Amino acid sequence: MLPTTTLAAILVEQNKPLVIAEIGLPATLEAGQVLVRVLYSGICGSQLGEIDGAKGEDKFLPHLLGHEGVAKVLSAGPGVRHVKEGDTVVMHWRKGRGIEAATPKYTWGERTVNAGWVTTFNQYAVISENRLTPIPADSDLEVGALYGCAVTTGFGVVLNNAKLQIGESVTVYGAGGIGLNIVQAAAMVSAYPIIAVDLHDSKLRLALEMGATHLVNAGREDAGKAIASIVGGEGLDCFVDNTGLPAIIQTGYRLTKAQGRVVLVGVPKRGQDISIHSLPLHFGKGLSGSHGGEAVPETDIPRYQNLFRHGRLKLRELITDRFPLEQINAAIDKMRSGSISGRCLIRMPT
Repeated sequence: MLPTTTLAAILVEQNKPLVIAEIGLPATLEAGQVLVRVLYSGICGSQLGEIDGAKGEDKFLPHLLGHEGVAKVLSAGPGVRHVKEGDTVVMHWRKGRGIEAATPKYTWGERTVNAGWVTTFNQYAVISENRLTPIPADSDLEVGALYGCAVTTGFGVVLNNAKLQIGESVTVYGAGGIGLNIVQAAAMVSAYPIIAVDLHDSKLRLALEMGATHLVNAGREDAGKAIASIVGGEGLDCFVDNTGLPAIIQTGYRLTKAQGRVVLVGVPKRGQDISIHSLPLHFGKGLSGSHGGEAVPETDIPRYQNLFRHGRLKLRELITDRFPLEQINAAIDKMRSGSISGRCLIRMPT
């Protein structure tokens, strides 16, 4: 028998803890919708931004969160062709293969709880087919959750946005879950030097394990001066910002060479704009935003899965903390404090 309710972490009010509650699932699946049992979910900085209202007023409250996870398919709605009952699937926010379905509506007493095409902070979820990619049943399920964003975005930034070449220099500012995968991907394409910058030594130690060649703790030294001393007078080939902080973006723009490039992964809060001298953009310097590393889930996830299976990717090492869904607010608080070194996973009740 299929479930009719689900435990979920609900964003009810911005800048407040999530509310853990039992809510009703939609009664039927519409075209392209898939009912899944979520096994593990990651927490990305994007969710913290949603809670904080980084993009402004949220007009869809209350709603569900989460865009990175691994699940089992329980049932598929009309028209679904690319996943089936019993499949193990990665849940991702980048569009993949299949139908983009209508977004589901959950019930909470007399209230409606909104959701997007994918949500992962809930025990059971109705997901759009094109936000699911099957993986082998014997896959490492914890690692599987990371393919939803941290891995595909991190590697996509290096391959598709930065287009790093052998021997090029790169600074990765912000060594969280995505930043650590950017470092790992940069090492795999033989970039040098690979400079990881963060405020927390625990994250920098993990960056070193992922392949960073130089570490800068921006809480103890001037990061701009430290980076400049490492790369010398010519400047950086590439600067990747994961913070979304205008001052750091501007520093990266200044540190890159005449035909270097700056890739923005972090998104500045609404109303926080950068100020740059734009003339170099006319002569070869690049400044671009990344949208999930421009990843293509149905082709990228199998490639990274293959590398992990053959010991070429360090992914289990990235999972440093685990919490049950009921303790998701504690996990979020630890993320905010910087005490989580790598990726934090939320384990769903069985």
